[in-house]
Amino acid sequence: MPDLDRPRLALYVALGLIVCLLGARYVLAQASVAPDGAAGGGASSPAPPRSGEGGDASVRVERADGGRVTVHVAGAVRRPGVYRLPATARVDDALRRAGGARGRADLTAVNLAAKLEDGRQVIVPERAAAAPPAGAAAAGAAAAAGGGAAGPPGAPLNLNSATLEQLDTLDGVGPGIAQRILDYREQHGGFSRVEELGEVPGIGAKRLATLTPLVTV
Repeated sequence: MPDLDRPRLALYVALGLIVCLLGARYVLAQASVAPDGAAGGGASSPAPPRSGEGGDASVRVERADGGRVTVHVAGAVRRPGVYRLPATARVDDALRRAGGARGRADLTAVNLAAKLEDGRQVIVPERAAAAPPAGAAAAGAAAAAGGGAAGPPGAPLNLNSATLEQLDTLDGVGPGIAQRILDYREQHGGFSRVEELGEVPGIGAKRLATLTPLVTV
């Protein structure tokens, strides 16, 4: 390689110094920008997503709202009221939560497999009162139920032979009071007089006066 003369060597040295100065200035500029941006020590963390912009928070809220439904169960059920059930529940599940259907419930009028909808009302209607059987069939059924004889249609109901369903058809008597009458009859060996109905829990003086012409012993 030929020897460089002094002017040319000085030029190369000057160019090298300029390049070094520019490089050092660039490095210092980058170092001064980093603390204000990504190297801020966590001082400027990203803002949480707003409602409707996605993210885990919005997903959790959607699951909480869609996971349960609130329905009102009414009619011929044992515990009418408002119940919260899973969103996948059916009408049959709502009736179970309400204590089940009463003896006079007409479940053929209700779609037990229908899916529940939030805010809806589930009503269980009662069956229409069936006409009492006539002739020997009615007498045989009454004798088998309580050992007594059934009277003709419209005759007073025998408290010592009536079934739960027959007592349930009396004015002012529901399944609960009908069951209490049967319990009292079993505990005391039957009724000796109609006035003993007043000793059954839930039958007061007013209700006894209503039932007196409708029953006998």
